[in-house]
Amino acid sequence: MNETLFSQIQRLFERTYAQVGINLEDCIIDRARSLQLSKLAGASARELNELARTFLRHAGGQLYVGIYYSRWLIDQLERHDPRSGLSDSNIRSLIVFVEELNHALHAALQFKNGHRGIASEEFARNLELQAQVDTYLVLLLFVAFFRKTQRVSRTDRRWLRFHLFARQCPEAFRDETLRGRYLESCELAASYTRYLDTLNGLRRLEEIRQFRSLDYSAKKAHIFALMDRPEVRLLA
Repeated sequence: MNETLFSQIQRLFERTYAQVGINLEDCIIDRARSLQLSKLAGASARELNELARTFLRHAGGQLYVGIYYSRWLIDQLERHDPRSGLSDSNIRSLIVFVEELNHALHAALQFKNGHRGIASEEFARNLELQAQVDTYLVLLLFVAFFRKTQRVSRTDRRWLRFHLFARQCPEAFRDETLRGRYLESCELAASYTRYLDTLNGLRRLEEIRQFRSLDYSAKKAHIFALMDRPEVRLLA
C-alpha cells in the first residue's frame, strides 16, 4: 500500500525526534466533530484557522488528540500533490497541513515526557514555535528533492520565507493573547531558521534535537543569544 503524505511526514518527524507510539492519522476528525470541539474551546478559538485545527484534551491521565483538515485543504493537496513539486499553487496548503500534524506530534511527545500543562499559553507558544521551525525544514526538503543538485538556492529560501513568515498577519487577531502568540513565534522562528541555514546537515540535526528538548523560555533565550552572532545577521 502506498504511504499517504500524512504518514510520510509523521515518519520524517519521528526519525528526527522520537517515536510518538501511535498512528496520528487515526486522530483525524470530521467537520462536525471539529465544530463541536471549537465551541468547547471558547470564544478566542473562533479566530483560529478554519482550514485545519489540532485539538488537545487531558483527562484521566490520557491525552486526547483530534486533527481536523477541511475538505478544501485536502482537495488542494490532492490536485497539486507537493510530492510532485512545490509551487505557489500548493505551498500554503502544505504549510497548514504540516503544522497541524506537527502540533499533534510534539504535544504527544511532550505528554509522554510528563508535561501536563497543555492548556497553558507557554505550551501553546512552544508548539507554535516548534511547528514553524519544523515546517521550514520540511519545505527545504521538498524543494531540494526537485533540484538536480539537491541544493536549495537563496532565491528558494526567500520564497519559502515569504510564504511561511512574511505572509503571516498576526496583527489581524482581535484576541490579544493570540496576537502576541503568533507575532512572537513568527519572529523567533524566522530568526532561528536563519541560524539553521548556516549549518551543515549533521550539525543542524544535532541542533534541532537539542532545541526541541528545551522549554519555551529556554528556546527564546537560545534564539536571542544566536541573534547576536554575525553569521545570523549576515543571512537576515
